Amino acid sequence: MAKKLYVGSLSYGVTDDQLRDFFAQAGAVSSAQVVMDRMTGRSRGFGFVEMASDEEAQRAVETLNGQELDGRAIVVNEARPMTDRPRRSGGGFGGGRGGFNRNRSF
Repeated sequence: MAKKLYVGSLSYGVTDDQLRDFFAQAGAVSSAQVVMDRMTGRSRGFGFVEMASDEEAQRAVETLNGQELDGRAIVVNEARPMTDRPRRSGGGFGGGRGGFNRNRSF
């Protein structure tokens, strides 16, 4: 069964292919993805790698955590499953709060 790994502290220049090649040292890589910012299209500095087996994933954590990739020491951990987060309320500009009150008499 494949195991997903979180890879943090990535250099902004690292590509999916570089990540895949780097993790191939530890075993067969099923997928590798650097997470990109939707607004800017720039790397967010972390990504995910899926290894073909649990043993290869464990080997990757043990051997690659703290290693240098593109000039930065990376962090490699087992990825935690996504949790349901409460929806953010509001957003926008928060209009209607504070400011000048016209109905106030002086």
